Amino acid sequence: MTDGTTAIVVGAGPNGLAAAVALARAGLRVTVLEAADEIGGGTRTSELTVPGVLHDHCSAVHPMGVGSPFLQTLDLERHGLQWCRPEIDLAHPLDTGEAGVLVRSLDDTARGLGPDGPAWRRVFGPLADGFDELATDLMRPVVHVPRHPVRLARFGLQALQPATLVARRWRTDAARALFAGVAAHALHPLERPTSAAIGLMLTAAGHRFGWPVARGGSRAITDALAASLIELGGAIETGVRVRSLAELSPAAAVLLDLAPGAVADIAGDRLPARVARAYRRYRHGPGAFKVDLAVEGGVPWRNEQCRRAATVHVGGTISEIAYTEREIHRGRLPERPFVLVSQQYLADPSRSAGDVHPVWAYAHVPHGYPGDATDRVLNQIERFAPGLRERIVGTAVRSAPEFAAYNANYVGGDIVTGANTELQVLTRPRIALDPYSTGIPGVFICSAATPPGAGVHGMCGANAAQAALRHLRIPVPA
Repeated sequence: MTDGTTAIVVGAGPNGLAAAVALARAGLRVTVLEAADEIGGGTRTSELTVPGVLHDHCSAVHPMGVGSPFLQTLDLERHGLQWCRPEIDLAHPLDTGEAGVLVRSLDDTARGLGPDGPAWRRVFGPLADGFDELATDLMRPVVHVPRHPVRLARFGLQALQPATLVARRWRTDAARALFAGVAAHALHPLERPTSAAIGLMLTAAGHRFGWPVARGGSRAITDALAASLIELGGAIETGVRVRSLAELSPAAAVLLDLAPGAVADIAGDRLPARVARAYRRYRHGPGAFKVDLAVEGGVPWRNEQCRRAATVHVGGTISEIAYTEREIHRGRLPERPFVLVSQQYLADPSRSAGDVHPVWAYAHVPHGYPGDATDRVLNQIERFAPGLRERIVGTAVRSAPEFAAYNANYVGGDIVTGANTELQVLTRPRIALDPYSTGIPGVFICSAATPPGAGVHGMCGANAAQAALRHLRIPVPA
């Protein structure tokens, strides 16, 4: 045991809470400080439109959460977390009326893709079958001794490719668009190297675990993490904004669930000059413009499978998606942006109020885009669901600057906390053997700017906690 050894975590998002739980499990006395009045960061949930209708503020669907090597060790179900799975995990409609459809069953997905089914199975069969082993390597720092080197190398050969190149393995518009929509979660041009990585990993996770949602909203994930921390003797204080490390009580370890620029601000002159320069140069990517809708009777998708899918990618063909992602990186918002839509209520009816259902949607927009993209988002959805506007009974929007105000880690509306450029994917948040170390003894960064990056999986926090425990020479719990 480590009685008397204290740790402070700044930020109560999923990574901050995961770091706190990992430290508390090792016996440290942990206090989490959160600037907002509510914990959760990107996993908050509330009634944004009409009473009784629950909307996720940011993160909504969690294939990497249910598959997280760290979260799987915590028995969060004992603290109220329930994963709910829809009939159809993902649909991607086309103007022809057809749709590419992903369900947890690889065989059923392949059958639905017709002539592209065998090729889909060849790509994703090995990835899904070996997902658990692959995740143990991919969700760690880039520089490490791999536990499954052959499997990791095979994945790497595909992941380093552009998404558009990987998509050539399929011939139909439906299969290519289905993959492109998943790859677009990287918010990076699809013709660039490494843009296939997220598409491959999220699709494989879908075939291994599905794309589930948390019952009652994404806040249930952080509520369960918080309950686990409290059970271990930890404490959480909200409404506490930390502006300098000097404000913190003495602690053996300090972990910062903050964007690199914020770490540089808080650390000030204590940060080594080379680290400060790297954190100041850290690049943030495109933003998000979010539209939450309360829809009576649900979205009237033209394609029946879209009406049964918890996630719908709205962007047309792969060439259209590639064009929109190029444009936003050039600072221009196209008339038809790529839009992600979630209908979580199909898996979790508790989010609805009678026949009024929450519909969660956001478009990729240029970094810091100040304009109103509401009509473009609605027009894009109505392209595949004519009559949507007639069913809307409540609306709430959040622009890219408003995302940054909501969560300081979302600089310029960048909800993935960092551009997924080729170099930054491999070296985030800076070039270092230990990416979690700030260069200040005992102070670590644990936000989504660190490996393995964005997603409600807690691995950034868990990995940073392991780095802190090694620094303190405390054994890492199995």
